[in-house]
Amino acid sequence: MGNGLIVIVIIIILWVFACLNVMREYERAVVFRLGRIQTPDKGPGLIFILWPIDKIVRISLRVVAWDVPPQDVITRDNVSLKVNAVVYFRVISAQKAVLELENYRYAIEQLAQTTLRSVLGEVELDDLLSQREKLNLRLQTILDEHTEPWGVKVAKVEVKQVDLPQEMQRAIARQAEAERERRAKIINADGEYQAAEKLKAAAVLMQEEPVAITLRYLQTLTEIGVEKNTTILFPLPIDLLTGLINKSGKIVGANGQPKPVTTGSSPQPVSEKAG
Repeated sequence: MGNGLIVIVIIIILWVFACLNVMREYERAVVFRLGRIQTPDKGPGLIFILWPIDKIVRISLRVVAWDVPPQDVITRDNVSLKVNAVVYFRVISAQKAVLELENYRYAIEQLAQTTLRSVLGEVELDDLLSQREKLNLRLQTILDEHTEPWGVKVAKVEVKQVDLPQEMQRAIARQAEAERERRAKIINADGEYQAAEKLKAAAVLMQEEPVAITLRYLQTLTEIGVEKNTTILFPLPIDLLTGLINKSGKIVGANGQPKPVTTGSSPQPVSEKAG
């Protein structure tokens, strides 16, 4: 009788240990009792079930980062390329993830691949390369709408890499080079336009002040004189001679005698008035 009691006690102890389960903070237990689901979910901490009547399914609530393998995509402008992405998702309802799907991770992976091909196939290559954030948000919205009934939340989708054919890479490089040349020509033309505007303003200012052009000539002569030149050709404007002409219209030489004024190629004598 004593041995039988010991056996019963041992069996009860083993049964109690089988009924006790420890759930981690990020885990939830979906309990089925005779095939029927029990609500709510169990956990975290120590939970008690009636083994073998109850069966549990452990579900992790942590975020899962799944790398979508490279997918063959043909864009709207008929460019064939390979695109891969990464999907971040987590379970928000353990019961739905167990009841609605046989394998929720496999279902989400397949859905992410097909959605990636269909969405990127609707855009052109330039939009795919320049509007990456907009496409990521659109992919996340579509996946989240489909996975919400499954108790899964798609937190983020990122298009990670776009593999272009070699000929397309060369075409994009030529396009970028042509764009840089266009910008350089526009900047050069704009600089010439601004310089012309400044020269125009300077010409107007010199026209208002005739002495300014004389000073400019003298400054140019000084700059030429600094260089070691054997022959200097310097245009002498007629305005420089006005300082040598007296008020009566005569040119005074070194000996104080009047000299003729030459206009063009024919010298014109200047006569001195009496008195």
